[in-house]
Amino acid sequence: MLELWQYAFFQRALLSAVVLGFTCSVMGVFIVLQGLSFVSAGIAHGAFAGVALALLLGFNPLLGAAGTALVMALLIGQTNRRGKLNLDASIGIVFSAALALAVLFIGLMPGYTADLMGYLFGNLLAVTTTDLWVSIVVGAVVIATITLFYKEFQFTAFDPVMAEAAGLPVKALFDGLLVLVSLAIVISLKAAGELLVIAFIVIPASTAWQWSNSLTQMLFLSAGFGVAAAVLGLFASYYFDIPTGASIVLILILFFAVSSILAPQRRAVRRTKGLAAKEV
Repeated sequence: MLELWQYAFFQRALLSAVVLGFTCSVMGVFIVLQGLSFVSAGIAHGAFAGVALALLLGFNPLLGAAGTALVMALLIGQTNRRGKLNLDASIGIVFSAALALAVLFIGLMPGYTADLMGYLFGNLLAVTTTDLWVSIVVGAVVIATITLFYKEFQFTAFDPVMAEAAGLPVKALFDGLLVLVSLAIVISLKAAGELLVIAFIVIPASTAWQWSNSLTQMLFLSAGFGVAAAVLGLFASYYFDIPTGASIVLILILFFAVSSILAPQRRAVRRTKGLAAKEV
């Protein structure tokens, strides 16, 4: 194992795994609590459409991903408010538009594009120094924003109606949350791939929820599960020669499955259901 630390590509991958695991897992807590998991999928498709457009036109894929992901995030919010539609319908419309654009841009490309497939399936071991620094800077911005507006995000996550009555800018906070999700997705695309990036956000938070009694506890546990899965998945990918994104997600699913059996929250639910069944 010691020889791994001699390779620069592995050092970059390990640091990137920690940054992405921490950032996405913390961000995912607010997504799960507000039932916005489908939002992540819509924005991820938008980001991938941006990658395809960037490769088609010959500019930086991350810039394309960031631009379209942010547009998709803001469109979801605007469509939900101005179109008088519920959130699921708004996300579905934007989701479909993003997917159609991605297919269109891919269809316009001449032949097979390896870079595009890398963003579709992800490869943590292929992270460059530039990718790592972008992840660190953007991840720091996301975490700093969550820390700065922690109370506001907490209030709107648990009771948006009361938050609005108390004078909080709930709509602006919702749009801000979508922007933060977009940034987390963009920095995760190359490592996790568009098909699996939603798992980086949703599964650690869902696992942490089963062990938590408070938001703070859920945030720390989610970050722990995310970082642990990212690091373990990276080592599994290297030693067993399997895709990094898939190995990380499978470990996350293992954490979730074990938590579903052993976590106090789930045991309490099963006891309640059992008592209800006996009473009937």
